[in-house]
Amino acid sequence: MKPMFRLALATFFLGALASCSKTDNGEGEVVPPRVMVLHASPDAPAVDIRVNNQVAVQALAFPSNTPYVAVNAGSNNVKVSPAGTNVNVIDANLNFEGGKVYSVFAIDSVSKLKAAVLEDNLATPAAGKAHLRFLHFSPNAPAVDIAVTGGPVLFANRAFNDQSANTSLSAFTPVDAGTYNLEVRLAGTNTVVLALPNVAVTAGKIYTVFARGNVGGTGAQALGAQVIANN
Repeated sequence: MKPMFRLALATFFLGALASCSKTDNGEGEVVPPRVMVLHASPDAPAVDIRVNNQVAVQALAFPSNTPYVAVNAGSNNVKVSPAGTNVNVIDANLNFEGGKVYSVFAIDSVSKLKAAVLEDNLATPAAGKAHLRFLHFSPNAPAVDIAVTGGPVLFANRAFNDQSANTSLSAFTPVDAGTYNLEVRLAGTNTVVLALPNVAVTAGKIYTVFARGNVGGTGAQALGAQVIANN
């Protein structure tokens, strides 16, 4: 992400959100929530993000993301519009609790753009382990399994935005650190629709892998996967 985006986001979030509710860490230190914003809509242009009607991020392009930034807690109005316009394609009131960490994805096709808000558990993995989760954000792709190439299924029968109805699907799964050859299969079959070779997971790290793009898409909009390090 370009420095101007990071600076604008940090400056705004740290100084301008409305609510003051926060969580104490038990040692008298106030711990604000932290938020990462991700552009996961394959046919949407770069977007501007306004929080409480003030610009927080400019020209965030698919499939980019911001870093985690500390914010003030409480209910905040978030608007997303094509860069340089005031045409809101997302207008949502989102609540962030003190001491928690969140990812906010802009998802679906541009005509149906919406926000997917996930709470992120960034607890340190056990020795020799990493934490991994999979999210399905390809709007026109069917349900899929994510498996080790030629081997067992790691994440079964995952459908578009399914974690919105079942929050357990946004949880991280412990895996042994190492380099994996993965594949995306049509759910319940051995039909491979996308190969994901050489996915490296480092001990102590936390990762989100999400399906992006469209089936039949080309270039930047082609069906693919994005890997984000959450810590």
